[in-house]
Amino acid sequence: MKSQEIRDKFLEFFKSKNHSIVASAPMVIKNDPTLMFTNAGMNQFKEFFLGNSIPKNTRVTDTQKCLRVSGKHNDLEEVGKDTYHHTMFEMLGNWSFGDYFKPEAINWAWELLTEVYKIDKDKLYVTIFEGDSSENLDRDTEAYDLWSKHVAKDRILNGNKKDNFWEMGDQGPCGPCSEIHVDLRTEEEKAKVSGASLVNADHPQVVEVWNLVFIQYNRKANGSLENLPARHIDTGMGFERLCMALQDKKSNYDTDVFTPLIREIETITNSKYAVTEETDIAIRVIADHVRAVAFSIADGQLPSNTGAGYVIRRILRRAIRYGFTFLDTKEPFIYKLVNVLSDEMGKAFPELKKQQNLIYNVIKEEEQSFLRTLDQGLILLDSILAETTGKEVSGAKAFELYDTYGFPIDLTALILSEKGFSLDEKGFQAELQKQKDRSRAAGKIEAGDWTVLSDDAEEEFVGYDTLKTPVKITRYRKINTAKEGDQYQLVFNLTPFYPEGGGQVGDKGYLEAPNGDVVYITDTKKENNLIIHIAKNLPKDLENTFTAVVDEKQRSRSAANHTATHLLHQALRSILGTHVEQKGSMVHSGYLRFDFSHFAKVTADELKQVEQFVNARIQEQLALEEQRAIPYDQAIAEGAIALFGEKYGDAVRAIRFGKSMELCGGTHVANTADIWYFKVKSEGAVASGIRRIEAITGDAVMQYFEEQDEQLEAVRDLLNNTKEPAKAIESLQEENNELKKQLESLLAEKAKGLKSELKTELEALNGINFLAREVDLDANGIKDLSFQLGGEVDNLFLLLASRQGGKALLSCYIDKELAKAKNLNAGTIVRELGKHIQGGGGGQPFFATAGGKNPEGIDAALSAVKSYII
Repeated sequence: MKSQEIRDKFLEFFKSKNHSIVASAPMVIKNDPTLMFTNAGMNQFKEFFLGNSIPKNTRVTDTQKCLRVSGKHNDLEEVGKDTYHHTMFEMLGNWSFGDYFKPEAINWAWELLTEVYKIDKDKLYVTIFEGDSSENLDRDTEAYDLWSKHVAKDRILNGNKKDNFWEMGDQGPCGPCSEIHVDLRTEEEKAKVSGASLVNADHPQVVEVWNLVFIQYNRKANGSLENLPARHIDTGMGFERLCMALQDKKSNYDTDVFTPLIREIETITNSKYAVTEETDIAIRVIADHVRAVAFSIADGQLPSNTGAGYVIRRILRRAIRYGFTFLDTKEPFIYKLVNVLSDEMGKAFPELKKQQNLIYNVIKEEEQSFLRTLDQGLILLDSILAETTGKEVSGAKAFELYDTYGFPIDLTALILSEKGFSLDEKGFQAELQKQKDRSRAAGKIEAGDWTVLSDDAEEEFVGYDTLKTPVKITRYRKINTAKEGDQYQLVFNLTPFYPEGGGQVGDKGYLEAPNGDVVYITDTKKENNLIIHIAKNLPKDLENTFTAVVDEKQRSRSAANHTATHLLHQALRSILGTHVEQKGSMVHSGYLRFDFSHFAKVTADELKQVEQFVNARIQEQLALEEQRAIPYDQAIAEGAIALFGEKYGDAVRAIRFGKSMELCGGTHVANTADIWYFKVKSEGAVASGIRRIEAITGDAVMQYFEEQDEQLEAVRDLLNNTKEPAKAIESLQEENNELKKQLESLLAEKAKGLKSELKTELEALNGINFLAREVDLDANGIKDLSFQLGGEVDNLFLLLASRQGGKALLSCYIDKELAKAKNLNAGTIVRELGKHIQGGGGGQPFFATAGGKNPEGIDAALSAVKSYII
């Protein structure tokens, strides 16, 4: 059975059980501060489990793209080494929100596996929760009794809390679960060892294929459990493992989910799978990782140096490094797999097809960049080896290479072993742990339980219509972060505060009590469908009715910038072409940032046209046309643009200004005239095929113009108040260029005479032509002179020093053959000599420079250099 058919049969089965088929949520999570990536099928349904929203359908089914590479669920280092762990994987699931419970979930799971997929019953084992006395939790006898109707009792195994009690996190919904395991071993292997003894023992052919979670408790901040008001079903079946079982394979990578990618890797790299373990691991890593990276980019997350982008970059670099080390690929090649991946999975996940060119270009550029990093790292590693006394390289030095330059530690260890060195692994791990501790401490949020003051089914946002309204606090909790200390999160029955989302920052403002006391709201966010208001302290009387007031000035500036992004999007599509798509935005009160797809730098003339286009729409005084609950399909049919990487419901909010129409939940001006003026501040590349424009509107433009005017007046003052400063500056530039030419000519003549003089001063020491002295030249002059002398004098060792602007400069030149023969390194030498001038430096073994702030140390450096050759 092909993978596509397996996926379709699952969805159709649960559709026949009155489940609605829903689309996979994006793998990259944008508006949940607790998660970077979707790591389980239940993530998009958290608000229903928490009781913060009422689901439209109480039974749903889907296949969800998941990524597990960080936090509690981190399989990254296992990927490739075994045959069943993955970074990106599909999770097939069926869900009940307060509808059916254990009987239906268990009976349907058994029916699907044995009657639809026709898996041999004798291959299956199930586990149930054995109970936990420390939690006062009993054995799940209900699940046991239900399974006993289908499965022999010796195939129903007890599982401990770790394996059979599922929790969303440290707090929140949780409950016992039943896992279904499949034994794919041969009959001979089964006869020797019982499959029951291998369940949950990390055996590659006895694997968990499905987990049925019975959500019935809520874990509180103090660790205690309480019953939820409604019970839910949350199941997750590993699609890749299911394919392995149904296609009678011993490895996920032998299924048709991966074999097309593996064949393409073999062809591109001229390697062969299933021959050597090293090659097999490398090919599995690459086949797995290209899926994770491609789906992340398709969902809106580009590789970067922070947050989720850093995780994606790390995954891709791990794949590149395995190709570099074990498949001997020194040129980009992973990007060539994108077309195969799109052909195989584009039907189930059309975003792959839609973003195919972007994925291709981004991966290619990342590969080129990291291969340059590897080359640089190899040079730096050579430098570290030259400075190392003994045969063990410092863990701190290796960590610097890893942390600062992105050079993989296992590649460092491999190269060291090849060169006869070892790595201080304990020292490296200690430095790595320090970094993790710093990062964890900086990002850790300690949250207490919610104190519920009143039941409120759904918080209403009224901020589109008013910035001031009476509110009641329905719940609150205390949180603590390393950066902000103690804070409080407040939830109201209704709110005018816009929560951060869609690129727009959250509102600020205050709560006013009837007696005039004020509590300031410093930020507003959304979590699990709750609008959360952050404050440094609580009101004195929480039962009061308060007046919630949004900071009007900040809101109006943010609204102007948000509307400007819509007009900017329209302008770019009009001027550059309809291939332009929004790839991200950030709307602050002070400025806006807009990322978009485009294959080339936007020229100065094009940027001018963009500004003119947006400002023309502002001058037209276009009124806001808002549709708050238009059907999604109708909005798209009317020409609305749906934004990259966003998940939309059946009903959406559409925003129109003239011919610009987008789906958007953000706040906007009532009329484009309220923007006042639009000004581009910068344009540049973010990644291959992705450009970024930063711009300002309104008050910020006014301030910008005032600053520009002040600068112009300052320039005029320097130019004796000329009426044509541009012409005056052009004249000065021409004069300066002419003087530079004259100076370069004089310096060349000076260097020529100095070269002849230095030749006469060379001293023969141990077969080396040696000279150390101070000269009156700048850095470029010294370098040119050194290489000229090197071309005319054999076995040259030269140290030249100079004083420039109150600072000292040392330059060391060593003939390349001499450096190899005598094991000399100019970089090491200048670093040591640099201490005399209170500075440092480095370079290559044959030429290096050092700068310092103490010219008085030059004589000592010149005297000390002889010790390196005698």
